[in-house]
Amino acid sequence: MHKIRRTKLRWIYPVAAVMLTVGLASAAAGTTASAIARVGADVTGGIPPNATGELDCNGLSPVQHPVKVTLPCKDPRGNHYGRFYDNGHYLGHDEPSIRFISGRHGSGSSVTFVERLPVEPTQPPTVSSPGHDVTHTFELTVAPWFSIDVCDPNSAPIAPCTPESDSNAANGSFQGAGAGFVELQFYAPGAAPFIDNISCDNTHWCSALNIDSLECSGSGLNVTNCNPNCIEPVNFAFVQTNGVPPGPPSPQLSDNTTFTPDRNTLLMNPGDTIVVSMFDAPTVGGHALEVRETDLNTRTSGFMIASAANGFMNTDPVTCAGTPFSFQPEFDTASAGNFLPWGVGPYMINDQFEIGHFEPCTSLSGPQTGGGDTFFTNCAGPYEQAAEDPNLEPNDAPCYPAGDTHGGTAPPNLVTGCEVTLNATGDLEYDGTPYYPDWPDSLVPGPFPGPFLQAQPITAGGRYPKIQFVTDASATEQNTGCSVLTGQNCILPPKGPGNFYPYFTQARVGLFCVWEFGNMTNGNTFGGDQQYGSVTPTTIGAFAGPVIPNPNC
Repeated sequence: MHKIRRTKLRWIYPVAAVMLTVGLASAAAGTTASAIARVGADVTGGIPPNATGELDCNGLSPVQHPVKVTLPCKDPRGNHYGRFYDNGHYLGHDEPSIRFISGRHGSGSSVTFVERLPVEPTQPPTVSSPGHDVTHTFELTVAPWFSIDVCDPNSAPIAPCTPESDSNAANGSFQGAGAGFVELQFYAPGAAPFIDNISCDNTHWCSALNIDSLECSGSGLNVTNCNPNCIEPVNFAFVQTNGVPPGPPSPQLSDNTTFTPDRNTLLMNPGDTIVVSMFDAPTVGGHALEVRETDLNTRTSGFMIASAANGFMNTDPVTCAGTPFSFQPEFDTASAGNFLPWGVGPYMINDQFEIGHFEPCTSLSGPQTGGGDTFFTNCAGPYEQAAEDPNLEPNDAPCYPAGDTHGGTAPPNLVTGCEVTLNATGDLEYDGTPYYPDWPDSLVPGPFPGPFLQAQPITAGGRYPKIQFVTDASATEQNTGCSVLTGQNCILPPKGPGNFYPYFTQARVGLFCVWEFGNMTNGNTFGGDQQYGSVTPTTIGAFAGPVIPNPNC
């Protein structure tokens, strides 16, 4: 354990309300700059998908080759004992989060977060001593994100959806309105290029608007009749200084440019303070969700609007064709009963850290070529303590060696390691870095990075009065016989050599009350892993603690 040292925060939480006002006022102007039509086709009958794209963010569509095979996706619930299978492949990864709950008007459609990005260790990552290695953020969490639900009548449970209305919530025999799930994902530096790795470059953070849909009927444990050609389509666009996607964002038309940052991609420095707002914005011919980020250190900002004019599309659940579509927030309030109808656990307005996607190695084997780049399938080293269980994790792909420049397209990767996303969609053996105590344990970096510092999110009328800790680790715990239906044999930390699971802490840092994540003990830890509660028939398949008042330091 490293001693926690005091440090000063150079950020201003009250600026969040000001920036939200500025963002709303400038949305209409920004829309003009971003009103580009990338489809260029007669939309009658829909736009057929290209041979490559993102019809399935898990990369398993039999009719389309994925552009990027390492996209973090929402973990759906399924009718196979509560777990979901995509074309015969089990899906699963961990998404520990805090859910923010409010019955105030507008709390489900407009939210502002303020965060300070982590500062990395001065030394490069090491791979010699699990639990004590020098570790960087990209090894711990592949995509921290903020979330919100949006209307998509073509997504499970495939039903009409009225934007910004609590009538969309499931009620009795009504399974809920068709919904997509927004993840405003952030990507740490150190493992570029993004198109087949984790990062935008070795020195900056970047971010992107992701919208996952599910082309299945029904919801919850009644998810059925999925279209195997486009089970989980994703719309993707980097947050840009000019609001213009670098490539087509839709599942049907996305290509290499979609996942390649350009000169207008918003880049942020470690340690910078970022104001993040998500809200329903006026667009050409209607409204759409806008995300806006302002870097208070560099005084730069970027935004992205999930509009038809920007090339966003929803997907026909029968033909997989796309139709230009503007995604709008689904709910008016963030009440406890308003959440995504098809996900594991109650996710809506959430602050999350996606984990279970990285394992460092000393050597690699099994070279393969894909997308014009060479990757490896198998990891060797101290973290790989046992042979792979082919029923859980056939291999660790894609893996890249330290110093890899991916054909001269990226700065050298900082460590030899694997993303564990290509054939397993997550670390189902729990032997990667995220399941060791290599997480932030001090406000300043040492062998581990400093923590994210996140202020209480604000919405119309103030902060969210209630919270709930949630993680869908239960869905991945097949090695314990965990039942997502009853909670039997579901444990935290999960069964693995690291015997650790990160948790949220609320602490006073300087003058501010902030949320931290990792292994921090400088405030209220809410019992560590006990904060996630347990899996019961009422927690929608996830570990979920009770809904409690949102405390302040």
